[in-house]
Amino acid sequence: MLHRMGFYRYHRVVKAAAIVLVLVGVSVAAQKATSILFPDWSGPTEGTYDKPAATLGKAATAKRPWSVQTMASSVDGKPVKGKATTLVGEIIDLSCYLQVGKHGDKHRECGQKCVQAGQPVGLLTADGSVYTLIDEEHNDRRDGLTEFRKACVENMAHIVTVNGTLTEVGGQRALYVQGYVKKQ
Repeated sequence: MLHRMGFYRYHRVVKAAAIVLVLVGVSVAAQKATSILFPDWSGPTEGTYDKPAATLGKAATAKRPWSVQTMASSVDGKPVKGKATTLVGEIIDLSCYLQVGKHGDKHRECGQKCVQAGQPVGLLTADGSVYTLIDEEHNDRRDGLTEFRKACVENMAHIVTVNGTLTEVGGQRALYVQGYVKKQ
């Protein structure tokens, strides 16, 4: 093979193959690694990942991750598989974070306005993972009888602990949070 290709041509092919393998390895590693967008732009208003400022949500259990209301509202009484989960992260306005990378104290007021106007709420964990936060109680949420968004507005840009039921459908991760039905 060396005689047909010549030493220099063989060397170039091997070098090119090595470069391709390195680039593939870096690409795979980059896809697996996550990180917070613009981590130095603005820190949280309150709390740290080691010492969250507050706890949101009633803890779900492995035996009963969904409320009775959600069970009754689901197709054939079988909601999407959910796992009782507790996460620590920064409350963010998903629309601004995913569009322009804004979060933290510098974005607190804008994030509060966006969430009050109906934009989706998210949780940004220390490794850069993003979860959509949603009221768990299906019918009360639908009918505007929950106050979870209010709690998120109050805790915008704070690092908090959030208890809920985690789902993942088509790569979309959501944490459904119980305990914010308005008192009637």
